[in-house]
Amino acid sequence: MKPYFKKTGIRIFCGDVIETLQQFPSESIDMIFADPPYNLSNGGFTCHAGKRVDVNKGVWDQSKGTEEDFKFYYDWIKACKTVLKSDGSLWISGTYHSIYLCGYILQEQGWHIINDICWYKPNAPPNLSCRMFTASHETLLWVKKNKSAKHTFNYKLMKHGDFKQDIIKKPDKQMRSIWAIGAPKNGEKKYGKHPTQKPEALLERIIAASSNEKDIVLDPFCGSATTGVAAIRHKRKFIGIDFEKEYLDNYAIPRIKDELSASSFSDYLLKEEKAEYSLLP
Repeated sequence: MKPYFKKTGIRIFCGDVIETLQQFPSESIDMIFADPPYNLSNGGFTCHAGKRVDVNKGVWDQSKGTEEDFKFYYDWIKACKTVLKSDGSLWISGTYHSIYLCGYILQEQGWHIINDICWYKPNAPPNLSCRMFTASHETLLWVKKNKSAKHTFNYKLMKHGDFKQDIIKKPDKQMRSIWAIGAPKNGEKKYGKHPTQKPEALLERIIAASSNEKDIVLDPFCGSATTGVAAIRHKRKFIGIDFEKEYLDNYAIPRIKDELSASSFSDYLLKEEKAEYSLLP
């Protein structure tokens, strides 16, 4: 299996997520963040920059029907369980269109839910139909392979870290399961904005909370590689997978290159380890 992009401690693959995951060694990944298609591209509309815009993001975000959608989610979550280490953890983001399906499948497969996080968006766009409450959050499910697994949680960092931009987090108090994090900042959209791009602050918090330096972080739907940027910034190795070459070429790889050039990540890894990793295909 040949990576689409390869640097010290970094691998990006272009292809089908399930087929790619099936080629990884079992129990080789420390942490997974998955931002799967929400199946929101249904001809509806939303508000962006004060204007009414189409919600359609692409064929990849269109529902293929209840049965096929279920099978796809079931199979990629199962593949993640195979490659995740026994003490690793998985994060899945979603809205009500997808997250309940994920929750059911996780319980069906025997995962143990650690937390469900409400990611509150202070600057969420208004609801133009005026027929429902304004959607202002997404849900993050944080799970481990089974109840007895000893997952990583950097408690002191989450309690005492610097989270001044989060209006909910109180200094030196336990972090709650509601996080106030805004949309991606302008600098994060240097190469354009992926239609489902997550803010770097969100991924930095997730990675800092549930992994350690030099761990391998996997994003099976890496899109614009926000997870990869956050992983490099926090000295983690990164594996990304995406089916869309356009996103990898135009967003993900340029952002990864920028982050690598701005950090001493490669030198940091090479001090104590070889440039190649047996756990990185």
